[in-house]
Amino acid sequence: MLAKLTSKNQLTLPKAIVAVLQGVEYFDVTTDNGRVVLTPVRLVRADAVRAKLADLGISEADVAEAVAWARQE
Repeated sequence: MLAKLTSKNQLTLPKAIVAVLQGVEYFDVTTDNGRVVLTPVRLVRADAVRAKLADLGISEADVAEAVAWARQE
């Protein structure tokens, strides 16, 4: 099966592939020996939030401190 790369760097997956991957919206994209490898990923929203907090360098202690500050009367 062929998939064409568009001028906007987009690929359309063939229907036969999409049929096998029902419900998948996201893929981890890697390369392996000149091949592009798409691995289906099912995101868990809590994991996405934790990853974003880690990217920002925000720790559990920071969150606890912010909650305590917000609850002050």
